[in-house]
Amino acid sequence: MNSIMTLSDLTALTGLDVFDYLDQEVSVPVIDGMQAQGDLIVVPYSLVAEIVTPGPWTRSENVPLSGVVLLRSAAGGNPHSLVADEGMCMWSTPVNDPRRLALGILDTRVTAYLIHPEHGATGIAPGRYVIGRQRERGVGRFFERTHFVVD
Repeated sequence: MNSIMTLSDLTALTGLDVFDYLDQEVSVPVIDGMQAQGDLIVVPYSLVAEIVTPGPWTRSENVPLSGVVLLRSAAGGNPHSLVADEGMCMWSTPVNDPRRLALGILDTRVTAYLIHPEHGATGIAPGRYVIGRQRERGVGRFFERTHFVVD
């Protein structure tokens, strides 16, 4: 997969769809640091290596071009899918995270992409990352509580 790709190129290559209101000719940004897509956050592994670790129960799978669904929206709808060239990217889950935020660990030798129907796509540069849920502080009388970001 080319690291400079438009949203149209990526959806045609993977067979995954995004909503029509998104600009299909926009170049998908590729980031080698922290990034977020809706309720997901991608963190370089080096920043959380002392917190998030694989466990004896962790299983790894190749990420196919057709994608691995990492998370669906609260109502079970729009999925966040991880895609990459076959054989170049591994997704390992479940992992140990005492914060209960990590969904898994991504190891990729090529640019991998997160695709979501509402958000479009973002590129993840080669490397090792933790992909997890985002958490936010409540409002009003729930200010002292945190909850998962839900989009």
